[in-house]
Amino acid sequence: MPEGDTLFRTAAGLRPHLLGRVVTAARATRPGPQVERIVGSTISAVETQGKNLLIRFDNGLVIRTHLRMNGSWHRYRPGERWRRGEARARLVIEVPGAVAVCFDAPVVELFEERTEGLHPGLASLGPDLLDPEWGPGQAEEALRRMRDPARSAMTISEALLDQRALAGIGNIWRNETLFTERVDPFARVADLDDGTLTRLVATARRLLRASAGVTPGRAPMAVYRRAGRPCRRCGTLLRTRPLAGEVPRTTYWCPTCQPAMEA
Repeated sequence: MPEGDTLFRTAAGLRPHLLGRVVTAARATRPGPQVERIVGSTISAVETQGKNLLIRFDNGLVIRTHLRMNGSWHRYRPGERWRRGEARARLVIEVPGAVAVCFDAPVVELFEERTEGLHPGLASLGPDLLDPEWGPGQAEEALRRMRDPARSAMTISEALLDQRALAGIGNIWRNETLFTERVDPFARVADLDDGTLTRLVATARRLLRASAGVTPGRAPMAVYRRAGRPCRRCGTLLRTRPLAGEVPRTTYWCPTCQPAMEA
């Protein structure tokens, strides 16, 4: 599933070709949103919230897509041959000089911006790690949400992936963040102190920003998909284990750098 950094780069790639341009045509697969309502409007923003990509229009409408595992956005010149079949296009937006196509996304919807505060997929999101306005308030809110009693019995791996606590982080940067901070991926949130949780949030944000291209310095993967290979830090062979949950994910860790917490 694309993480927040991937969606951030996707939005950055679409923005120069869509922002400020009038929609000349739009269509979506049926059943689906009545995107004809955006024709004639001007695109006022292309942005992300966690793993959601939002396109805003000056008539007060917003398109939201969530790509899940298989969705993707492409941008073409008018008349250019698409790299995927037309039957896979969930949404097509045409503006002068460009065609934006969303393929295979399971979530494509249109809503009024004034209802955004009540949107079930957006209103419950935790602080967005790639929010350009991030500050002490967001960091404090992230810690507060991590400390929610509903998450106390969760493993820190589960809590970091919970978009209601932190928006934007996925399996790659969850693994890399825990390794960077030398935290046992199976430790319970209740067993970690506030300082550790605060460092995890800050490191996750730093790694996501570097991967998104906001800041320089993205390093090669330390543990993700490196099971059975030597740890870059200590030489111990890295291990792997499935992480139970609604969407199965794999945990990668170094048993020496990230020792299990004592019971």
